[in-house]
Amino acid sequence: MKTSAIRLLCVFLLSGMLFSCKKETAAPGDDTKTGSSTTSPVTKPNLDVAETQPPAEVAITADITSNCGGYFKALPARYDSTTKKYPLLIFIHGQSALGNGSAGDLKKVSGGPHGMLKKSKFPPSFTVGGKAFSFIVISPQFKTWPTADDVDAVVKYFSSKLRIDPTRIYVTGLSMGGGATWDYAGKYASKIAAVVPVCGASSTTNAKAKVMTNNNLPVWAFHNEGDPTVPVNNTLGYIDMLNSMKINPKAKKSIFPEASHDAWTTAYSLTYKENQMNMYEWMLQYHK
Repeated sequence: MKTSAIRLLCVFLLSGMLFSCKKETAAPGDDTKTGSSTTSPVTKPNLDVAETQPPAEVAITADITSNCGGYFKALPARYDSTTKKYPLLIFIHGQSALGNGSAGDLKKVSGGPHGMLKKSKFPPSFTVGGKAFSFIVISPQFKTWPTADDVDAVVKYFSSKLRIDPTRIYVTGLSMGGGATWDYAGKYASKIAAVVPVCGASSTTNAKAKVMTNNNLPVWAFHNEGDPTVPVNNTLGYIDMLNSMKINPKAKKSIFPEASHDAWTTAYSLTYKENQMNMYEWMLQYHK
């Protein structure tokens, strides 16, 4: 009897030891357990996840600055499935779309990449140099004509809120927005990788051209030759001055033989290409 009791006690103790060892073993993929050399690494989001769906755009009413009370935001469809940083594309609307950022006023914003996003026609990605890039697209609505500082406030805001690649920030806009693009580039060229002003309502100054030239900012500007609203000389003046200052790469212009203000329909089209690149692919060639 004594021998049997001892054997039972040993079995009980051994079972308890085995049970304790099992509890101490880290679960597969759990690297939070310290003191173990056999734990597996944590599975991290795929940095190279392929985008197959166009980005979905949402309208948001929120104060970024006293001059911007709302915006449209479009993130790559799989933004939440990755930890990667993305190129940022800021699109600045024309004067007719000025508004307070409310749901009703945001409906005024039109054209450019925002117009394509609204129709789910903005591509999931663009391939440049054998690599796929997916934009974060922000289309802010301004209450009054935006200054360079207003645009910079938008860039700062989203750079702090989203996973932005700081070497790939691009700015474009049409009419008033094209002018704001010139003005922003003429003050903050060091922050951006490239700009595309379309029929930009901004006059050339030596000071702004010098800032862009000193930073060798890539520029591709569009305009209609017979624009009755914003003279084509605005664009010609900037391009001529930049190139006379020997900006590198050479500033690029596309002047369409049209008599209307609307140069943006063609400029922002995915099918309009020069040197086999549309404006989005052209921008993505460049980074800081």
